[in-house]
Amino acid sequence: MLIEAGKESIKAGKESRMLKIFKKFTKKEVLFIVIALSFIVLQVGLDLKLPDYMADITKLLEEKSGGHVSDIMEKGLYMLLCALGSMLASCFVGFLAAQVAAGLAKRLRSEVYEKTMTFTMEEINAFSTDSLITRTTNDVTQIQTLIAMGLQVVIKAPILATWAIIKISNKNWRWSFATGVTVFIMMFYLTVMIALVLPKFRKLQILTDNLNKVTRENLSGIRVVRAYNAEMYQEDKFDIANQNVMKTNLFTGRSMASVFPMMSLLISSLPLAIYWIGMYLIKDAKDIGTKFQLFSDMVVFSSYALQVIMAFMMLIVVFFIFPRANISANRINEVLETSSKIFDGQITTNNQEEKGTIEFKNVGFMYPDASDYAIENISFKAKKGETIAFIGATGSGKSTLINLIPRFFDVTSGEILIDGENIKKYSKDVLRKKIGYVPQKAVLFKGSIFSNVMFGDNIDNLAEGEIKQLANDALEISQAKEFVDKMKKGIDSSIAQGGNNVSGGQKQRISIARAIARKPEILLFDDSFSALDYKTDKILRKQLKEQKSSTTSLIVAQRIGTIKDADKIVVLDAGKMVGYGTHKELLNNCKVYYEIAISQLSEDEIKKDM
Repeated sequence: MLIEAGKESIKAGKESRMLKIFKKFTKKEVLFIVIALSFIVLQVGLDLKLPDYMADITKLLEEKSGGHVSDIMEKGLYMLLCALGSMLASCFVGFLAAQVAAGLAKRLRSEVYEKTMTFTMEEINAFSTDSLITRTTNDVTQIQTLIAMGLQVVIKAPILATWAIIKISNKNWRWSFATGVTVFIMMFYLTVMIALVLPKFRKLQILTDNLNKVTRENLSGIRVVRAYNAEMYQEDKFDIANQNVMKTNLFTGRSMASVFPMMSLLISSLPLAIYWIGMYLIKDAKDIGTKFQLFSDMVVFSSYALQVIMAFMMLIVVFFIFPRANISANRINEVLETSSKIFDGQITTNNQEEKGTIEFKNVGFMYPDASDYAIENISFKAKKGETIAFIGATGSGKSTLINLIPRFFDVTSGEILIDGENIKKYSKDVLRKKIGYVPQKAVLFKGSIFSNVMFGDNIDNLAEGEIKQLANDALEISQAKEFVDKMKKGIDSSIAQGGNNVSGGQKQRISIARAIARKPEILLFDDSFSALDYKTDKILRKQLKEQKSSTTSLIVAQRIGTIKDADKIVVLDAGKMVGYGTHKELLNNCKVYYEIAISQLSEDEIKKDM
């Protein structure tokens, strides 16, 4: 009946998922598992010897001749040794089970993390960042707990129950009936409990995802929350999510908490029933020898019956942990079995004759589940060393276009060529080594300024002095050197998580330095100059043009002042390319560009540029 109730959690096609995880991620602990199983068998054997010694002691007591106290002491000593041996075996098995569970959890977390790192933005958005974090932490912990306990119980309980049942099967049927009724009541009660609790376990994982989402959103947006005095509003959102988790946890906790008192009642009731039945059997016995034999059988039967109940209780613990762990295993497998939609190409070396060129050929892109194209029919070519700029209204597709180049998404139609080859033909490593990318929102990592500038795989085969020089040169070009030198430890100064100990403009300049230090063929700036003042912006672009003249630059910008000196400017409107040319050409022949210009420049400036 318990297995019937568990079918909801082990649906067709998913029965092997937990076993698959166990087999795949415990290969290094096979020896530990084999040793643990050996000690489990030893422990069971020692536990089941105790009732036999008790039977021997009762037989010795039955004898009328004196002088057998030493024999009783000997049997008692054997019982003590068995109990100590069982305890030591149990401790050793617990140690090995913890080792296996911890090793499995470590590799499972690594596998989920590494798999997540291969996902495109589409897959990450489909799972959500908060859910991926929960799957990597909470769900893995659920499986670790199951393995740590289950490894000790799943083998021990069936052996213990089978051995004990064999031992009592030829005893009095009334005692066997009392034991069977106790087991039936236990199984029926647990079936009902699992049927009630299992759906709540599924719901609990989803609610945990939501709680993480609300917490993360609140912490990441703390400045906006405080600026708008929205603390109470955010607290209410958190309270609702927290209350939902609490209510579900309370239901499952209370349901499971009721099991152990029930088990205690049954464990207490079974010996009472056996002794009550035994009382009548002994009373009805005709001779003293039969009475002593019944008494001996009753003591032994009671011990073995309790072993049967204990075996089922151990399985019960696993059955209560298993449904939630099985749900966690399904959630983890969803991640591990999800294939990235962006595959590596055949080109694995960066030895193309043509360097630093990029071409869009009728490129179109539609976001997953969207009904319209974000960009459509985009065509242009940038030669080595040229600067191509993109401008347009908010939502015109500028950032989308830039994000297609490193293959954060793949084009829906058309093709993008770098160095004469379709970017889909490159392995992702080789493609991204050609590119220095500066995102719209500057991202810094906990560490030092140096570790942030030299982030990634761009320092291979360089001496320490060359690496330092490369970092300093990149900071010089990005106009970050001035404020870095004023910091107490200079380039080795600490950066807090998220770069919270530096200003927005400083973060942006360090982010630009990171892209420059990569020595890429192509630099991508996704509205990366917006946090800079006009003077710094102008000097930075001048430095880039002078010192990185062989590097192709693609710049997304909102300010015409940032892009007016570009070799070519692409004007976007509602995802379509409505203008292409120099600043002067576009002022004369592109209405959209002219409207942007008059909103930012004075009439004198426009007339001068025309």
